[in-house]
Amino acid sequence: MQLRVGCEFVHGVTAETHAVVQVEPRIDGAFAIVDEQWETEPPLESRRHLDGFGNLRRRVTLSAGTSTLRYDALVDVPEFADPEDLDARELTPAEVPDDALVFTLPSRFCPSDAMGWQAAELFGAIDPGWGRVQAICDWVHGTVTFGYGSSSPTTTAADVLEAGKGVCRDFAHLAVTFCRALNIPTRYVFGYLPDVGVEPLDEPMDFCAWIEVLLGDTWWTFDPRNNQRRIGRVLVGRGRDALDVAMITTFGAADLHSMVVWADEVTG
Repeated sequence: MQLRVGCEFVHGVTAETHAVVQVEPRIDGAFAIVDEQWETEPPLESRRHLDGFGNLRRRVTLSAGTSTLRYDALVDVPEFADPEDLDARELTPAEVPDDALVFTLPSRFCPSDAMGWQAAELFGAIDPGWGRVQAICDWVHGTVTFGYGSSSPTTTAADVLEAGKGVCRDFAHLAVTFCRALNIPTRYVFGYLPDVGVEPLDEPMDFCAWIEVLLGDTWWTFDPRNNQRRIGRVLVGRGRDALDVAMITTFGAADLHSMVVWADEVTG
C-alpha cells in the first residue's frame, strides 16, 4: 500500500531563529520511502542528523519574517494492521535489556514514580503480559476524553489523570506512565496515521501519538487514543516522552501561524 504523508508549518519570527525539525520518518521503520521532498520558503539551508534515540532531525535557521517549512513523501507501507501476540509476556526487571532500562524510568511528562500507587490499584491484580497492557490502554481510552485545546505543551500524565481529558499525546503519556510504574519498558512514539480501514474522524488530520511496549523480545504497538490495531503507521520519532520527539524546537520566540498535516492512501 502506498501513502502520501507530510506536513507544512508557517512561522513568523522577528530575527533569525535556529530550529530543529522532526517530521521525517525514521530510517528503521517498517516501511519504505519511495520519494520525498523538503522545501522552505524563502530558500533556507538545512542539514539532517540522528539524535540519541535514532530519530531523524533537521536543523535550519529561520529568516526574520515569515518562513514556510514543508515536507512531503511517498511511502510504501504493509497492508496489514499492527501485529499482535496475545501470549506475549512481561519481562522481569532482571531480564530487561540494557538499552531498554531507560524506558522503565520516570521522565518529565511521565512521573511513574509518583503514580505507582494508582497503577498498582488499577492494574496490579491483572495477570502480567499482553492482557495487562491492553487493560491499561482500555482504561485510558475509556476514561480520558479527547478534545483539542484541552491540555497544554507542559501537561503531565498526572495532570491528565486529574483532568480526565487531553489529546493523543496525553493519552500516550498516561499509558506510558502506568506501564513504567509496573516495570514494563514503554516508549512514547509519534508519526503519521492515515484513516485506512476506519471511519474518518470529523477533525483535521494531525500527527498521532501512540506507545511501544517491550513484551518478550519485541516492541509492540499499542494505541490508547484509538485503541485498535491500525494500518499504515509511519513512525517519525520515539523517546521517553513528547519532550524527546518535539516536531519543532525553536531557539527563540516563533509564532506558529499555521500547521497542516496529511496522511492519505494513494489510489489509482
